[in-house]
Amino acid sequence: MSDDDTVDWRRLREFTDVDLGASYVLSWHVDGASLFVDVDVFLTPRHPFYEEPRPAEKVCIRPAVIEFPYCEKLGRGAELTSEVTDIAAEIPHGAIAGLRRLSNGHYEITGEFGTVMIDAERPILRLKEP
Repeated sequence: MSDDDTVDWRRLREFTDVDLGASYVLSWHVDGASLFVDVDVFLTPRHPFYEEPRPAEKVCIRPAVIEFPYCEKLGRGAELTSEVTDIAAEIPHGAIAGLRRLSNGHYEITGEFGTVMIDAERPILRLKEP
């Protein structure tokens, strides 16, 4: 697969003005047919909800969730399984290295937790109330 077959998170409108490469996964869980990834997300100064960091902080980090609606399959590494709830409970937390949509429509998130493959609809990023 060439890079032309994939779409990096920087080109997905859901992640405009955030830096996933400086964000951190706190947990993974399934509710109904959706996969939820709780994250501390790094907001750039252009993001509409960016706030000037406090003196002890260097960047704007906000609690958020990345929802993958209609998640039918999930896997660690290259293999996908329909045991979505079981797999989600086993994925550790850690820093995000990247997220991309592959040519087959699946999503791939990489980071300190390894590689996670997701067969779901387009992700939705929602900031949580502070």
